[in-house]
Amino acid sequence: MYLIKTPFWLRAIYPQCTWKIPTQEKVIYLSFDDGPHPNATSFVLSELKKYNAKATFFCIGNNVLKHPNVYESILQAGHRVGNHTYDHVNGWKTETNSYIENIKDAASLIDSNLFRPPYGRITKKQIRAIKSNSDLPQHIIMWDVLSGDFDLKIEGTTCARNVIKNAGPGSIIVFHDSEKAWDSMSIALPLVLDHFTKLGFRFECIP
Repeated sequence: MYLIKTPFWLRAIYPQCTWKIPTQEKVIYLSFDDGPHPNATSFVLSELKKYNAKATFFCIGNNVLKHPNVYESILQAGHRVGNHTYDHVNGWKTETNSYIENIKDAASLIDSNLFRPPYGRITKKQIRAIKSNSDLPQHIIMWDVLSGDFDLKIEGTTCARNVIKNAGPGSIIVFHDSEKAWDSMSIALPLVLDHFTKLGFRFECIP
């Protein structure tokens, strides 16, 4: 089970995390988790370029190691990257010291002050450990809207509607540039980019 729109009570439980960017401007913050991936990430970069859109890519360290050229192409296109752990560990199932070491391993490959916990699962103890270590990315980025592109039970058009119905100024949106999400993401992303561009929105990297 997952929530498409992040409710207030969940944001209140983790106030140290960024869920949305306060703004009245027509700006949306697209983000992509679990890459880089040779096909999915390249597709995303191509679609973003069509709309002069910028985004933030939360990368897995192991994938950066496997696909360094794809990782470099993200940076060369003017997008931002973030740390998504070395091998997608679940914070709720990982002891804090091991979790921190996993983030450090990813940080040796990903130069960023942004971190997103895989699955959004992180403990308050882990948050304190991150915040107290200046060698780790200090900004923990969550999201305002999940597209649901990782859910194999729904179609790409449904993922697009999830975003279109729930996103607004300052929303941080989650897509995935991964093999699993490819079928849905490749349909949903162009629809979302087209819809919000026509409404006068712009797409920027998470600041």
